[in-house]
Amino acid sequence: MTLATATKSKRSAKRASPRKPVDHGAWFLVLPALIPILVLSVGPLLYGIALSFTDSQSGRTEPTQWIGLLNFQDLLHDTLFWDSFRIGLLWAVGVTVPQFFLALGLALLLNQPLRLRWLARALAIIPWAMPEVVVGIMWRLVYHPDAGVLNETLSNLGFGEGRDWLTGTATALFAVIVVGIWAGMPQTTVALLAGLQNTPRELHEAAAMDGAGAWRRFRTVTWPAIKPIALAISALNFIWNFNSFALVYVLTQGGPGGRTRLPMLFAYEEAFRYGQFGYAAAMGCVMVAVISVILAFYLVGRLKGGDE
Repeated sequence: MTLATATKSKRSAKRASPRKPVDHGAWFLVLPALIPILVLSVGPLLYGIALSFTDSQSGRTEPTQWIGLLNFQDLLHDTLFWDSFRIGLLWAVGVTVPQFFLALGLALLLNQPLRLRWLARALAIIPWAMPEVVVGIMWRLVYHPDAGVLNETLSNLGFGEGRDWLTGTATALFAVIVVGIWAGMPQTTVALLAGLQNTPRELHEAAAMDGAGAWRRFRTVTWPAIKPIALAISALNFIWNFNSFALVYVLTQGGPGGRTRLPMLFAYEEAFRYGQFGYAAAMGCVMVAVISVILAFYLVGRLKGGDE
């Protein structure tokens, strides 16, 4: 058989082979999960993007006008918004980084064969089960200047009189970052602990037999096993923290003097306190764009890591 004849036979077989039928019934299985996403996520997002190009305000009798990029031009010169953006980045980094290292240490500890380990694991996830509003109220009581547990403890230890942590311009951001770290540690701990438990114990035993110490076993065995989980949970935590609202709102409402006014708080005030819906929607678009860029860098890094 010649090469031309063989090629012709393959083409004829390819044409003769029946096309794989499309399973339209699979879409009906996806619809129950897809419809809420479209209605509750994609729909409001598209509406918010459209709203950012208008002069929509509350209490107006005139119809809303299309103003193009005017809201975004005003944002470029809004120093208060960019101050809140800087505070949001400080908050997100200040919460995410310590939260990860503390959660990693706690996960390593809970992975050891300790007595009552089950009880320690249950207690470690208690902050995760508490609503953010309840966490904020509880920590407001802890930080209370007169009857708070923190000031009372510092006074008993001889560190002088207490201070108002949430209204002091030098301490407010630090105080809310501490609360953010405490409230967000459980989910990070659970994710890292799951990665640690899926690491084969035989690898640790083999490294120990080769004379590797604790640090070397962590660097060569543990960290490579949990690195994908660590990167994923850190990226999600950063996005979640940057978009925080309820916790900081309950603690300080953005004060004192805007020292804890995160971008989401700033957009909330513009929309529901001052009625500037179009301008607040433009702020939301900027925040979505920033988060999308960060997420894109993370995904590109994950794809490159997978190729290697």
